[in-house]
Amino acid sequence: MSQNLQEIQIPDNSSWSADETIAAIKNKSVTVREYISSVLNRAEKTKSLNAFINLLPDYALSTADKIDSAIAAGNPPPLAGLAIVVKDNINLAGFPTTAGTAALQHHRPSTTAPSLEKLIAAGAIVIGKTNLHELSFGVTSTNLQPFAGPARNPYDKHRIPGGSSGGTAVAIAARVVTCGLGTDTAGSVRIPAALTGIVGYRPSVGNGGSQRRYNNDGTVVPISPTCDTIGPMGRSVADITLLDSIITGRSRVEITDLHGLRIGAPTGLWSELDEEVQKSALEAIQRLREAGVILVRDDIPELLALNKTVANVIFFHEILTAIPDYLTTSNVRGIDLKDIVNEIASPDVKAIFETSILNGGHEKTYRDVMKDSRPALQQLYADYFSQKQVEAIIFPTTIFPAARMDQFQSFGDDSIDESLAISTLELFNRNTCPAGTAGLPGLSIPVGLTSNGLPIGIEINGPIGSDDRLLAIGLAAEKILGSLPPPEIC
Repeated sequence: MSQNLQEIQIPDNSSWSADETIAAIKNKSVTVREYISSVLNRAEKTKSLNAFINLLPDYALSTADKIDSAIAAGNPPPLAGLAIVVKDNINLAGFPTTAGTAALQHHRPSTTAPSLEKLIAAGAIVIGKTNLHELSFGVTSTNLQPFAGPARNPYDKHRIPGGSSGGTAVAIAARVVTCGLGTDTAGSVRIPAALTGIVGYRPSVGNGGSQRRYNNDGTVVPISPTCDTIGPMGRSVADITLLDSIITGRSRVEITDLHGLRIGAPTGLWSELDEEVQKSALEAIQRLREAGVILVRDDIPELLALNKTVANVIFFHEILTAIPDYLTTSNVRGIDLKDIVNEIASPDVKAIFETSILNGGHEKTYRDVMKDSRPALQQLYADYFSQKQVEAIIFPTTIFPAARMDQFQSFGDDSIDESLAISTLELFNRNTCPAGTAGLPGLSIPVGLTSNGLPIGIEINGPIGSDDRLLAIGLAAEKILGSLPPPEIC
């Protein structure tokens, strides 16, 4: 495959945005086949990063030919053959959905996730299913399954890209594609976005129903139906607004004016930061202040403490029924939850299932959390937005840049620079988890690099249902903060 693709001489399009790609295809500067061939070449050249579990060249090229025919007939689809990647816990009919775990490596669903189906119907081409932390249950994407292996950060191959949507982040950051899909429960889109220098968007979930912006509809290998959502990832906020407009059927979000915008900077989410993360994040909010943003530094009392009493209870309880429900909906025969757990290869994931999930006993606590504690967490946010008269809150996405792959597992206590012991999970999802648990929308955008060249991200959250406004603020913030240089992959 690689040799045949390399015989086609195609101008470098690795720096094109999604909009530039679509424009070039529609004005016939490049055919879809030529463009997709170049994308597949880049995927081959960056194989050492292990972004993909399954690359789909035959499917991608045959789809490209169909779209080229439609364009020749004067009927270009809206996305015009734009290449995307999809996290391998999201169903694409006829192709494996492995969730990065051995028991599902031959599972081929017959239905496609609704959000992905809308992108495909609009002319997007899936070029591959991407790597992830096994069963999405972690923040490193250091997957130990032999058929998957660890995803690697393009800015430093020896460091994690974050998780669980690490493979999608890697493919975008490495300039294989411009954008794609991940999933987010407690930070699984936003964490890898921050650690690889791209943009990650978690749409509103709220209490489900009309508050949920995207429909998973039983077509995503789950953790928590209450908190899970598909989330777009891209090199820019504009990439996100493009995919979001197709998925939702709404008008595309436009940039807003930042002057006079009140944004909260809760002090608890700015505490215990790595020095370089703090420096870059403070410089970013100073630039936003110079653009007219009004920063409100009041804290959200008890936010982190309350989230700790809520999040794991929901995740550990709901996954017990959510995975069996997915297996039934997707017509997976001869495999149950215990079979999946028996074949888990990653020690961190295996341990959390065996010690905290399969033991059960969460029912009463779960009922109390869903009746009282989670609504209290949501109310805490709602009161803050209302009482402080802020439209959003802003804070570093992660409190630490990408760690070395051999330094951390996702669960248990680890030492940072041989000093304070801290849970790896908390190290990377401390700031992202509360909004995920409460169902708020969140957007992580890059703000700088450490002295070692590692990306740093900053997150903006808005009230439930404020996604259009959040994305508009993100477009404006990105214009002020700029983008990062691409990684030097060797």
